[in-house]
Amino acid sequence: MRASRNRASITPVALARDESLIFWIMAGDAWMKTPSFVAVGSALIFVALPARAENLPPPPFISAVPISDRQVDAAVARLDGLADALMKETGIPGMAVAVVKDGKTVYAKGFGIRRVGAPDKVDADTVFQLASMSKAIAGTVVAHEVGAGTVSWETPVIRHLPWFRLQDPWVSEHVTIADLMSHRSGLPDHGGDNLEDIGFDRRAVLERLRLLPLDPFRISYAYTNFGFTAGAEAVAVAAGKDWATLSEDALYKPLGMTSTSSRFVDYDKRANKAVNHVPVNGSFAPKYQRKPDAQAPAGGVSSSVNDIARWMAMVLQGGTYAGKLVIDPQALLPTISAEMISSPSPAVSARPGFYGYGFNVSINPAGRVQLSHSGAFSSGAATAFTLLPSAGVGIVVLTNAWPLGAPEALAAEFTDLVQFGEIERDWLAAYGPRLTAVNRPAGSLAGKERPGNPAPAARLADYVGTYRSDYYGTLKIVRSGEGLAVRLGPAATQYTLEHWDGDAFTFEPSSENETDGSISLATFHKDAASFGAVTIEHLNQNGLGTFARE
Repeated sequence: MRASRNRASITPVALARDESLIFWIMAGDAWMKTPSFVAVGSALIFVALPARAENLPPPPFISAVPISDRQVDAAVARLDGLADALMKETGIPGMAVAVVKDGKTVYAKGFGIRRVGAPDKVDADTVFQLASMSKAIAGTVVAHEVGAGTVSWETPVIRHLPWFRLQDPWVSEHVTIADLMSHRSGLPDHGGDNLEDIGFDRRAVLERLRLLPLDPFRISYAYTNFGFTAGAEAVAVAAGKDWATLSEDALYKPLGMTSTSSRFVDYDKRANKAVNHVPVNGSFAPKYQRKPDAQAPAGGVSSSVNDIARWMAMVLQGGTYAGKLVIDPQALLPTISAEMISSPSPAVSARPGFYGYGFNVSINPAGRVQLSHSGAFSSGAATAFTLLPSAGVGIVVLTNAWPLGAPEALAAEFTDLVQFGEIERDWLAAYGPRLTAVNRPAGSLAGKERPGNPAPAARLADYVGTYRSDYYGTLKIVRSGEGLAVRLGPAATQYTLEHWDGDAFTFEPSSENETDGSISLATFHKDAASFGAVTIEHLNQNGLGTFARE
């Protein structure tokens, strides 16, 4: 229904006792609630007398749970105790937390130490690796370039990466920056990650995505680091810069994020940095260091909570920081809006989850739009942020231990306090099992006893040779001492093979996706005369883990 005056759109909300209908009316940019229509029989008659208009938000903007400034202040006041409690419960070495409200940082503090075995304390300027929290930051970098006219969200990726292909030629021609950055390209979950694990660089991984099987285009959600990276890389090429430089110029420098970078070398040379930690013999230790340059847009940012607070304030203020426009609001809006269903409702009473272009977008229990993202490196980093745009409030939590759910739990505790005045549930118990699953050892034989009476292997010399896969490249089986070893990837990383049963051997891969305790099978396949192929279990998620003998 439309009113003849002002071309106002009208939506009925309720019927009052005097039979007057209450309507929300959009007149220009102003929303008004007015009883200017009266029901007479089955007709609606416009009452010409001026109604008393009340400036109110339209229904989609309304939350049933009000938030007072006092409630936000009380939530901030509890953060010290909540952070201390989480650190004690989980044993993580270091944490940093910041909160913004109405464009200003109202809390920024560090807890614990940067590295086990060293006395240096974490503070609000300590730099952490952000892992997948990087995606949200990358989304705002691209939004800047969309606003500048460098690209649009709907720009086909091959316009700037003419060599980029996916398995389906039509999809290759039509897949856009938006498709890749919202994980709706059809690429399989985490496709390409194991190529990075064995040493391929960004270009090599992106070129090999064409060999991965595809789910239906634009209706399938699968979280894909390198698909996301391809979208960002197209933007960098369009801008005539490498991704790290583009991020600096478009975002980090304008916001004064002086401790932020999308290059590992910058993180590595920081004096005030938190190093990664994993469990070793029951406590956390700095054992591995993740170098995520290959997927820098998706996981390669390093930053401090003081810097991230500036970025959160900018997002919450629609692209403006400290009175200065940083990103065009219309270009930013799709980044932080629901663009793809990421988790369909499992029941009619359950809320769905959505993804923008680097942001998780959800409706939380208070009925408010919530923006968020977590980051997790099994090599020893866990991060999270949560924004409540309607309240102008955001929190970021950075830690230097592998994912246990602590950053997500603290963010959820804080937002509970902001919205409800109390913590609604044990959030660490809710998030912990989901996040610790990231660290589970890979392989069907992980944790299993070796066969007591295995079938014998063939002569070891019969297995030795060079094997090849179009997707993974060259694999070599070589003699090593009295046994065999496998060499994988461009760096020819060598792992000792142990006989398991018959023509099956095992080895223990070590990478971001194969944590300590992982076991991979190397199963040799014999043709009429010799062993013509070998299948590597942990590389076979998409059916591409079989290497043919050259």
